Amino acid sequence: MIFAKEQLEIKDRLEKLGHDVLVTDDIGNYVDRPTVKQDFTEELRLSREYDIMRTFFNKIEKSDALLICNFPRDGVAGYLGVSALMEIGLAYYLRKKIYLLFEIDGARGYALEVAIINPTIINGDVSRII
Repeated sequence: MIFAKEQLEIKDRLEKLGHDVLVTDDIGNYVDRPTVKQDFTEELRLSREYDIMRTFFNKIEKSDALLICNFPRDGVAGYLGVSALMEIGLAYYLRKKIYLLFEIDGARGYALEVAIINPTIINGDVSRII
């Protein structure tokens, strides 16, 4: 959620291309107050208030595809956090099309599992989502 603002910009671009886009219910909290991500207690409170894991998993289930916005972070190209990995696993299990905004760092511990799933890497070009 560090990139909440960027996720909403991508949402707008996808909608202009004719896609219906679902995002997490709490995303506005991170755009309006980006420091929430550094406050464990507040982030936990919001996550529980919105039942964020379950509600977003339900959205993945209703969707045709999942786009992971894996921007570079902390010097890691195509960074994937734990939540993104869980979402990828669920989407794979549900046989959804999976897109990654950027290629992941092959040296990361999760690289093999993500490669097995074989997501489509769009290199920042959301027009490649079909």
